[in-house]
Amino acid sequence: MNTLLLHCRPGFEGEVCAEISEHAAILEVAGYAKARPDSACAEFICSEPGGAEKLMRRLRFAELIFPRQWARGEYVQLPETDRISVLLAHLASYPVCSSLWLEVLDTNDGKELSNFCRKFDAPLRKALIKAGRLDEEGKGPRLLLTFKSGREVFAGIAEANNSALWPMGIPRLKFPRQAPSRSTLKLEEAWHHFIPREQWDTRLAAGMTGVDLGAAPGGWTWQLVNRHIKVSAVDNGPMNADLMDSGLVEHFRADGFTFRPKRPVDWMVCDIVEKPARNAALLETWIGEGLCREAVVNLKLPMKQRYAEVKRLLERIADGLAERGVKASIGCKQLYHDREEVTCHLRRL
Repeated sequence: MNTLLLHCRPGFEGEVCAEISEHAAILEVAGYAKARPDSACAEFICSEPGGAEKLMRRLRFAELIFPRQWARGEYVQLPETDRISVLLAHLASYPVCSSLWLEVLDTNDGKELSNFCRKFDAPLRKALIKAGRLDEEGKGPRLLLTFKSGREVFAGIAEANNSALWPMGIPRLKFPRQAPSRSTLKLEEAWHHFIPREQWDTRLAAGMTGVDLGAAPGGWTWQLVNRHIKVSAVDNGPMNADLMDSGLVEHFRADGFTFRPKRPVDWMVCDIVEKPARNAALLETWIGEGLCREAVVNLKLPMKQRYAEVKRLLERIADGLAERGVKASIGCKQLYHDREEVTCHLRRL
C-alpha cells in the first residue's frame, strides 16, 4: 500500500505533484510523484513501507489545495468475469472498512465507466459484507475503489474524516433555477468545504450583512439572499431584477477595488476576474482592516507555476495579517466548480 492516488481537475496534475512532493519532503517521506497530462490524477510512490499512511496521517486533506480526493493502496488487475472474487482475495490483507465508494476519474473514459460502477456497487457491497470485509456499523476506514477501466482498479483506503466530502470530491449540488448565473454553485460549494454544516445557522445566519464585489448579474449575491443576508452588491453592470425585488439587495455602481462599506459587515465575497495578486491584496485588506468577519474570494491562476503562485500569495496574505497583528484562519481549495482558479476563505479569529 505504498502508492498515494490523488484525483484532481484535468490539466492540474502538475500542481498536485508539486504540492504533494513539497509536503512529502517536509515530512521526510521518501518517494516521487508522477502523472500523465489531462489524466485527472497523480500518484505519489513512496520508497519505504508505511510512507503513504504516514503522509495521510500527518496531512489534513481539507488543507490541500489541488487534490479532490486521495487514497493509499495499489492497483489490481481484474478479469473480464468474476471480478468480485479477485477483489475479495486482494482485499483480504486490507483492514475491515466501514464504507464503500466506487469512483472514476474526471475524464471522458471515467464518465463512460460510471454506469458500470453503478451496476457493480450492489453485488460488490453484498459480497464484501458477507466476507466480513465491510462493516457499515464499524469505525474502519473508507474503501475507495477507483476504476480506470473494467479491468483495472486502484484499491485504496482513506479515513472518512480525512478525505473528500463526496465521491471523487465532486459535490452533487443542484443549480437553483432562480439564480442568475451558474457561478452561484462556486459559493455554495465553498461554504460546504470551508464551513462545517452544523455551523451554517450561526455563521450564515438570517439578518447578517454582506458585500458582493463584482456582483453582476448576481450569482453569488443570490446565495447570500437565499440565506436572508442583506447584501451590498457592488458592480457597474446591471443586477438581476428578481434579486433587486427581494428587498435584501442594495446596488452600488462602483469599482469593487475601491468600495468600502460604511460599517463592518459579516461577509465579503468576490469573484472578480483580475490578476490574482490584486484579489489577494483585496482579501488581506478587508480582513486586516476589519471590514468583514469572513470572506470568500476567487483567485484566477496564471498558465504556469500555478501552485508556486498560490503558495506565494497565501504567504503574502498571512504575512500581511501578522504585521497588522490580526489572527485569521486561511483556507484555499480548487473546488469542483472552479476552473482556472482557486477559492480562498478567510475568517477573523
